[in-house]
Amino acid sequence: MALLYSILYLAVLGILAHVIGEAIPHRAFHPDRFPFRAWRWEREGRIYEHLRIRAWKDRLPDMSRVMPDMIPKRLGRTPTLYRVRRLIPETCRAEAVHWALCLLSPALFFFWRNGLGALLSTLPILGNLPFILIQRYNRPALTALAARLEAREEARKHRENSDSVS
Repeated sequence: MALLYSILYLAVLGILAHVIGEAIPHRAFHPDRFPFRAWRWEREGRIYEHLRIRAWKDRLPDMSRVMPDMIPKRLGRTPTLYRVRRLIPETCRAEAVHWALCLLSPALFFFWRNGLGALLSTLPILGNLPFILIQRYNRPALTALAARLEAREEARKHRENSDSVS
């Protein structure tokens, strides 16, 4: 019976985390503020390259491919400034949801109260950590891409204004 309760708890927790995460407005997520800003030791996400994150990050499931209410995580071949700007806070949202799942999964220990409970409480944490790392790896790269696209857009507008004045 405890196994059934554990499975139900994790299922309900996952569904609620998704629903609550999607209900929080985009403007609530600030990639340049705690807890989402890159720490100095992360070296703008480059620290995660030691984990070979680029090699495995695309092999993990992406819920935005199956959930129509989520913003797609793929930018395509020609990313637009609009899509990049929308995706940056989405990385914060995903990180927050995975942290919530990590913080709430130890409650499984209350169903078991033994070594198995400790193991079952730890597995969801281990399962969510790679997704947190992916968000922390991607966000600085997306922020840098947004800055490059903004600069390109400004240069284009400047050229257009110069051409129209001539």
